[in-house]
Amino acid sequence: MKKVKWGIISTADIGIKKVIPALQASALCEVVAIASRNLETAGNAAALLDIPRFYGSYEALLADAEIDAVYISLPNHLHVALTIKALNAGKHVLCEKPIALSAQEAAALLEVCQQKPHLKVMEAFMYRFHPQWLLVKKLLADGVIGELKSIHSTFSFYNDDPTNIRNKKEMGGGSVMDIGCYCISLSRWIFGQEPHSVISLVDNDPAFNIDRQVSGILKFDAGSASFTCATQMAPNQRAHIMGTTGHIEIEMPFSPAPDQPARIWLRNQYDDPQLLQSEVADQYRMQADFFANAVICQTDVPTNLADALNNMKVIDAVLESGAAGGLVQLA
Repeated sequence: MKKVKWGIISTADIGIKKVIPALQASALCEVVAIASRNLETAGNAAALLDIPRFYGSYEALLADAEIDAVYISLPNHLHVALTIKALNAGKHVLCEKPIALSAQEAAALLEVCQQKPHLKVMEAFMYRFHPQWLLVKKLLADGVIGELKSIHSTFSFYNDDPTNIRNKKEMGGGSVMDIGCYCISLSRWIFGQEPHSVISLVDNDPAFNIDRQVSGILKFDAGSASFTCATQMAPNQRAHIMGTTGHIEIEMPFSPAPDQPARIWLRNQYDDPQLLQSEVADQYRMQADFFANAVICQTDVPTNLADALNNMKVIDAVLESGAAGGLVQLA
């Protein structure tokens, strides 16, 4: 069986602890190189994860002819520039979310991608690949909760470290960019359409000048979605999907444990709550499998760059609404 040979751009924790082990566990993937701006750092990561080659620059890794695809986990402000460099080097790209700093940046990247249709580019929203969401999608398709009307999601953690990239405005920090993007992505994906208006409340950290807590409402033709995200709040995540005759609650919508069944509660207006459990799965490995399969079989990636652009449009609108204090219409 053909394997996609991967190069890793950055030694960020998400790659070291989650994505690289998942790629190595995939039957369709082989990690052959890793790069950092510091050669020693790259070498330490390579030794830790048994990666054959390491480089002291991203450009050196991109020049490696053996590499088919790269995974990019750099700070947000570098995503577009490095994705374009990778495409120009003939590599497929799996890039961490958010794909860009703005919809304008994402649109510019999409234009480059359209000129290289043989190369795959995907934003790494790994949660979509977990079996719990296949179960939720089936419940909705079967009409188990009636007509979908509302989604509410929360995602929060506490981080007030001034050196952390999540607290650096110039690097694309802030709660919406880091975790609110999941809530927005989830709402658009489950409704299967784009919101036409957004309103939000944004609380900015006075020292970091980043949004540390955001609550927003997205209005869709079919209903509404609300969310709260925060980077200076007790850790929490939850999703509630409400219909005309029932309600689904997802315990860990974005980062379920890879070694335990994910838990979902199904409630309707007549019966006691029913606990449903999905199969045990590593959503990062499943993401790797789906992306690699698209490369090997030359099929479309599950989440294309047009979806990433539309997510960025909503992120822009949420931040615009918070700054202006009113409703923002989306074209």
